Amino acid sequence: MLRRLHHEQPDSFAFTPDNLAWAEAQITKYPEGRQASAVIPLLWRAQEQEGWLTRPAIEHIAEMLGMAYIRVLEVATFYFMFQLSPVGSVAHVQVCGTLSCMICGAEDLIAVCKDKIADKPFALSADGKFSWEEVECLGSCSNAPMVQIGKDYYEDLTAESFADILDRLAKGDVPVPGPQNGRYGSEPLSGLTSLKEFESGRKQYNASAQLAVDIGDTVKRIQGDEVPLLAPWNAQNGAAAVAEKPAAKKAPAKPAAKPAAKKAEPKAEKPAPAAKAEPATAEGTRPEALDAARDGKADDLKMIKGVGPKLELMLNELGFYHFDQIAAWSADEVAWVDQNLKGFKGRVSRDNWVEQASTLAAGGTTEFASRVKKGDVYD
Repeated sequence: MLRRLHHEQPDSFAFTPDNLAWAEAQITKYPEGRQASAVIPLLWRAQEQEGWLTRPAIEHIAEMLGMAYIRVLEVATFYFMFQLSPVGSVAHVQVCGTLSCMICGAEDLIAVCKDKIADKPFALSADGKFSWEEVECLGSCSNAPMVQIGKDYYEDLTAESFADILDRLAKGDVPVPGPQNGRYGSEPLSGLTSLKEFESGRKQYNASAQLAVDIGDTVKRIQGDEVPLLAPWNAQNGAAAVAEKPAAKKAPAKPAAKPAAKKAEPKAEKPAPAAKAEPATAEGTRPEALDAARDGKADDLKMIKGVGPKLELMLNELGFYHFDQIAAWSADEVAWVDQNLKGFKGRVSRDNWVEQASTLAAGGTTEFASRVKKGDVYD
């Protein structure tokens, strides 16, 4: 199947502060120079936040990971888990159409989708609340037929029970996921035939359905604060971060991003030049800045790994144009810059800009700079 980006796109994308912290923590899982390994988690987080994967989101993630835009686009278009068009603001329904579900009535569920949502998959319903598609096996064959809505499985469906779920979702209700015919998990409908001693001690629903009910996030898209444990593998952002982070708030369902017909949030304001703005934070010491590049010729700061077009522009507007400026930053000055790169906090330390800039200022090169010169890195 040919997969293309939607013809209408929002103007911009930005992770929420919590999602940005989560994304930056994921990057620390991977060795230096291997940040591209985080591309799928970050794309998935962007989709969970917005409902679908937009071009600005793909470009933003390419920027974060120092990847060529086309490389991230290749990932997004290859995996069918990524939705490249707007989806329903309430729910995107994935109907399993593989053997077990097909035998047990998947065609009836698809007929309900066509009747209540849209004639064709990936089309929005008239009210924009729903969309649907048919997918390959979702691994719940013993509970066929079934659909996945958001993070949850709705199983043992009939056309009538499925239509009722859609009606309830449209009204703002959140139907309990799991089997819809009264059975517990994938146990026999008539009840347990063995291990009956464990029946009395279990909870009302099976584990996944019970968790969805307990934490109240059924169908809801990710806001960011649902995952307080950002980086348990990182001592600086592991257990201590959990202790400091406030308890997650129960947020209402977030509508999916609309196509360009509804303007996306305006682009973030660009940082003002150093001479005209107060620093965003007093932490650290502000490095000495220039009013303009020497002789009108700025260095190509994108030769530094971790600096893309947006960051280069941001640095220039803060008064930093040359490798030797960055190479001269002290620890206090690095701390100031780290705190004042809006949307990219911590990037200077994480990618060790000072060491890279020192090499480049002395006329040397780095492995990343060599790739930039060859055109292997998006700029």
